[in-house]
This record gives sequence, structure tokens and C-alpha cells, in this order.
Amino acid sequence: MRVIKLVLISLVVGSAVFISACSNTNQNSVAVNTTVVTENTNNLTTEASTIQEETSTQVETTIVKETEKVVEETMNKEQVEMTNETTNETESIGVNNMETNNILVAYFSATGTTKRVAEKIAELTNAELYEIVPLNPYSDADLNWNDNNSRSTKEMDDKNVRPEIGSSDIDLTNYTTIYLGYPIWWGDAPRIMSTFVEKYNFDGKKVIPFCTSGGSGIGHSGSNLASLAKTGNWANGERLNSSADTNSIQNFINSNN
Repeated sequence: MRVIKLVLISLVVGSAVFISACSNTNQNSVAVNTTVVTENTNNLTTEASTIQEETSTQVETTIVKETEKVVEETMNKEQVEMTNETTNETESIGVNNMETNNILVAYFSATGTTKRVAEKIAELTNAELYEIVPLNPYSDADLNWNDNNSRSTKEMDDKNVRPEIGSSDIDLTNYTTIYLGYPIWWGDAPRIMSTFVEKYNFDGKKVIPFCTSGGSGIGHSGSNLASLAKTGNWANGERLNSSADTNSIQNFINSNN
């Protein structure tokens, strides 16, 4: 009986030890599992943060790229528009230049009267201006028509006088219409106009004389110049006084188109 009791006691003690061991093992396993879960959670949190950062970076990069693309496209569009505007302006200028280069207003003006009319004709026709400037300018004494010894009087008394032109030479090649202006001196064009028409070739060009004077008409001054030039298609021309208004000058232009 004693032996049986000892066996039973041993079994009870063994069972208790086994149960205790199992309990400890389960607790350790739970602790380990908890640690693993915590570590996994931390890892997931870290990965989530990394993904969030990468995603944010990618989004920012995409936004920057898209913004740059929009800016670039806008700039390119503006450049194209500016280029088109510049091209249109250049083409417009080219057309204006073609129109301008077809018409020339050449004039001699001793006192400024003919100059004012010439500038108005150029404005209305979009023409270029060319002033016939004498190499030796005329003084007030030179223009005194009451003085028989004045320079202008002597020049007009001699049809062979050719006062020298001081302004630069002009190329008439591209002009198809030339308005030719001058004052009337002693019923005719000043001799410097003779110098001008004999110097240039007016072949194939329409030449329209106009004059200014205190009262005299254009007379035969235009036809006299045409005879000296020997080239060109010359109109009869017209007198335009210093007070001629825009309508009068426009009518003159229209009548010679």
C-alpha cells in the first residue's frame, strides 16, 4: 500500500509539473507571438509610411511635371501667337512698303510752300518723299523777283542754266508713279527741275506735275519738263495753292489715277 501511495503521489506531482510547464510554454508562446505581431505591425506601419512618402513624392512629381507641361504648352502657344502676329505685322509692313515703293513724291521747295503740299500728297497716297535740295541754297535775296540781278531772275532768264542738286541720288527703279512738285518762277518750273528731269530715266513711269504759286497756273511748265525728260508718261498736272485743303488735294490725286 505504501508503494501505491508513493506512485500516486509521484503521478500527481508529475502532472502538476507537466501542467505548469505547459502553462509556461503557452505563456512564452503568447509573449513571442505578441512580440512578432508588434514587430509585424511596426513593419507594416513603416512600410505604409514609406509607401505614403513614395506616393506623395510621385504625386508631387506628377503635379510638377504636369504643371511644367502646361506652362510649356502655354508658352509655346504664346510664342506661336507672337510669331503669327509678328509674321502678320511683317507681311503688313511688306505690303505697305510695296505700296509705298510704287509711289514717289519728289519736290523742290524754296520757301516751304511746295513742301507742305508735297507732304500732304505723300500722306494721302502712302508715298515716299524725296526733296530736291540745291547744292547752293537760295537766300531771300536770291529769290527777290523784283531784282533783275537776283540769282533766281538770272537763272530763269537763261534756259540753259542747270543748278546743281545737293541731295543724294535716288533710284527710281521701283516707282511706277511720280508726283513732281515745284513753285512757279516767272511762269515756269525753276531750272533745278530741269536738272532733275534730265538726270533720271522716267521710262514706264507715270509722272504727275503739280505746282504752287501766288496766282499763276501751271501753264506749260509740266510739258516743258516732259520735253526735257524725253521719257515717261506725263500728265498735265495742276496748281495747288498753299492753302489747299485735304479735299482739294485728294480730288487732284483722284483725277490723276
